[in-house]
Amino acid sequence: MSNTSMNMRGKIIFYEDRNFQGRSYECMNDCSDMTSYLSRCHSCRVESGCFMVYDRPNYTGNQWFMKRGEYADYMSMMGWSGGIRSCRMIPMHRGQFRMKIYERDNFGGQSYEMMDDCENIMDRYRMSDCQSCHVMDGHWLMYEQPHYRGRMMYMRPGEYRSFRDMGMSGTRWMSMRRIMDSC
Repeated sequence: MSNTSMNMRGKIIFYEDRNFQGRSYECMNDCSDMTSYLSRCHSCRVESGCFMVYDRPNYTGNQWFMKRGEYADYMSMMGWSGGIRSCRMIPMHRGQFRMKIYERDNFGGQSYEMMDDCENIMDRYRMSDCQSCHVMDGHWLMYEQPHYRGRMMYMRPGEYRSFRDMGMSGTRWMSMRRIMDSC
């Protein structure tokens, strides 16, 4: 039996207006395009689980991690001018976390295997950039600035040969955090 539990018990509710007003859309799974449910989204409530929300359809564009809580005016909090257009539920993971990061595209340059959070890859590994990775176990968030700040990118198990090809050209990923089962 796998150490990963695909327990899909998340629930997020999106609202057209601030402060949980207007039409709403309840989501308990991934949604690649919310425009058919809501014309805009200015607030949301995560009742259970964790989600990544995106400002473009098909899980693209800017990303934001949301855990249980209320976001009465997420647009101001995130600095987004548009709205949420897609969301992905993050499955709970129990077990070890492993990710190998690489300095260059296509798994080139320096590489390091990680099993825990890293506040700053420059301080820990003397690595100035991270352009590809292989996530072996667990779910991770990568941040463009040290100490888990700035834009973020959700990484689930798989090989990521080029962040540039994923639309992240010019972004330097400087810190990484495991998404723990506390969602």
